[in-house]
Amino acid sequence: MTRRSDATRAAILKAARVRFAEDGYQRATIRAIAADAAIDPSMVMRYYGSKERLFAAAVDIDLRMPDVSELPPERIGPELVRHWVRRWEEDPTGDVLLTLLRSAATDETVAERVRDVFQEQIVPIVLRLSGGDRAEASQRAGLLATQMLGLAMCRHILRIPPVAAMTTETVVERVGATVQRYLTGVL
Repeated sequence: MTRRSDATRAAILKAARVRFAEDGYQRATIRAIAADAAIDPSMVMRYYGSKERLFAAAVDIDLRMPDVSELPPERIGPELVRHWVRRWEEDPTGDVLLTLLRSAATDETVAERVRDVFQEQIVPIVLRLSGGDRAEASQRAGLLATQMLGLAMCRHILRIPPVAAMTTETVVERVGATVQRYLTGVL
């Protein structure tokens, strides 16, 4: 049986994710999040203590990066692109990564969280692919990030028509080749 406090926490986090996605970190308010969760604002503060801590809980993200160690080296780029596109297209309004991306350009707190996710979850994968050379892995991971975050921005936030209209397979084919070059090609 779910305790009432667990249900309240879940409702707050759900409302916070939606509100941060819609309004960004700066404009989202505790009062609006509480209203969305149909609770008193004091409950948000009781469970999370501050807007900053609520944001940290709401954007605690696991990219669920695939294990690429079993893939042929020439398929890693396309498979990473496929993984990211699936993440965004499962539920674009609820994807925490898109929430972060919407706010990162205007809020240093959010930008720092994006950098942390990059450092913790992307660099280690690329480090394994590049044979342990940290400087090279960081450059390759950074280039990977330019493609994936740029794709997310153009396809799901700005909805640039030709990019938004592409099928998943077309995106995987076209962007995957570039990501593949960034991961395994000559820099």
